[in-house]
Amino acid sequence: MKKVAILGSTGSIGTQTLEIARTNGDLEITALAAGSNVERLEAQIREFRPSLAAVWAEEKAKELKSRIRDLDVRVVTGMEGLIEVAEQPESGILVTAIVGMIGIRPTIAAMKAGKDIALANKETLVTAGHIIMPLAEECGVRILPVDSEHSAIFQCLNGENRCELHKILLTASGGPFRGKKKEELREVQVEDALKHPNWSMGRKITIDSATLVNKGLEMMEARWLFGVEPQDIKIVVQPKSIIHSMVEFADGAVIAQLGTPDMKLPIQYALYYPQRRYLPGERLDFWKLGQITFEEPDMENFPGLRLAFDAAAAGGSLPTVYNAANERAVALFLDRKIRFLEIPELIERCMEEHKAVKAPSVEEILQTEAEVYERIEQMRH
Repeated sequence: MKKVAILGSTGSIGTQTLEIARTNGDLEITALAAGSNVERLEAQIREFRPSLAAVWAEEKAKELKSRIRDLDVRVVTGMEGLIEVAEQPESGILVTAIVGMIGIRPTIAAMKAGKDIALANKETLVTAGHIIMPLAEECGVRILPVDSEHSAIFQCLNGENRCELHKILLTASGGPFRGKKKEELREVQVEDALKHPNWSMGRKITIDSATLVNKGLEMMEARWLFGVEPQDIKIVVQPKSIIHSMVEFADGAVIAQLGTPDMKLPIQYALYYPQRRYLPGERLDFWKLGQITFEEPDMENFPGLRLAFDAAAAGGSLPTVYNAANERAVALFLDRKIRFLEIPELIERCMEEHKAVKAPSVEEILQTEAEVYERIEQMRH
């Protein structure tokens, strides 16, 4: 029986992880952590009976304690609570499905406690990859990617010599606005940006997909996961999301991982690696599919992707600026306080005005995040 703790259990990845546990029956959920959705968290606790639960806000933690006072479950709160979930002695693997740089400290704590990481928190590697990857090696733990693209690359590399890896071909759907020009994007509304053509995801990541920032973050994450330079990663638009990513080797051979757009596949693969389990669901029908098409990414009308390559090339604290500025800008867009095209504009301004730190510590990364948030507030007033 594999014992699993989950950070971000009430979100899209967290709930699908619990679906896999429900279907398979041989995963024991030992700890759950959520932001503020106490109602959903209570239902999860009653079904899976973890011994520990964390809620970010203190008042929400009090509410949860009251709701589950009939159960023997300890409730913790804040960053200390997340770290306690991460370090919990019972679990062997931590699913980091929490959004934002809030995931860095718990991930480090889990690795130091000897846990494998099923990584769905992009920001951890985007901003702190230079800390996380050497630490994983030092602690002898595995980082198993949960993003569909990174899982695809991981699967393509399985059994291959990584020294022979020549290029990563990171696929993108192009989002809901593929083919549109800036003039057409000026009046885009929140509802339009939340209509992803293929995937069902959380609100923030869906907006990131619409701006192509998500692909920029994935590029930076892939750089650290697979030990390549940004120039060795090529973005390929594949609108149907059938090819999840590809790897090109030194001899010119290209290996691709294909499948229907279902996040449960990469989640399950990470949880049971190196074993493959049966997964119910739709299968690819190549006769019905007919063809798979490819395009170049449009970095002129979607400058968020170009800025990601700039940030990755500069390195240091600049990927943190890119990530933090985007996080804040997306939140403002979702609150209808800025327009869609202002998201990359805010990112670019923050990057231009930042004085880079070469190899930032965790404290410097979090300090940079706070400075970026403050800078955006100043820009808007």
